[in-house]
Amino acid sequence: MASRLLNSGQSCIAAKRFVVVARVAEEFTERVIELMREQRFGDPIADPRVDLGPLAREDLRDALHDQVLRLVRAGSRLLLGGELPPAPGWFYPPTVLSGVQPGSPAYREETFGPVASLIEARDESDAIRIANDTTFGLGAAVFTRDSVRGEQIARDLLHAGCCFVNDAVKSDPRLPFGGIGDSGFGRELAQPGIREFVNMKTVVVEE
Repeated sequence: MASRLLNSGQSCIAAKRFVVVARVAEEFTERVIELMREQRFGDPIADPRVDLGPLAREDLRDALHDQVLRLVRAGSRLLLGGELPPAPGWFYPPTVLSGVQPGSPAYREETFGPVASLIEARDESDAIRIANDTTFGLGAAVFTRDSVRGEQIARDLLHAGCCFVNDAVKSDPRLPFGGIGDSGFGRELAQPGIREFVNMKTVVVEE
């Protein structure tokens, strides 16, 4: 949840979709709802106990709400939140949706805000297929008790520029950072990032 709610969900590397195998889906969903319900949103200046501040702009808040409404119309189940608060400000409540289907918003679109989209997969193979079924490819995370298998999945099977095992996706100045597909090309940070700012010069001399 910390990854989903980073900067009130307004981060390129915040967790957008949670692909969960059927065996643990019910327990996982209950825990997500519990954790999201604990989050307090509001003005952090007026109340230091607040966990989530507002979104950056009104149009971003409205676009996020439109995504949630379209998800519900497309058959997703609204389990928590999803209603614009009456108080002034561009706030959006912690929201949980399950049953997100292919072709619906949040299955392939990014949601920039405190909205957790849960997608149930039959098994590991199906989860990997769903994770890769997107035009984006900045980051992906695998959570598993079998870290060796998790590394294999991250290294060989997930289509993303940054893959983490049992940790949220994050940037580190020691490591190259960047995506594939609609998430862009090239890398920042570390040696590859430095080379992005260098004009490579080729000189060929024939005797």
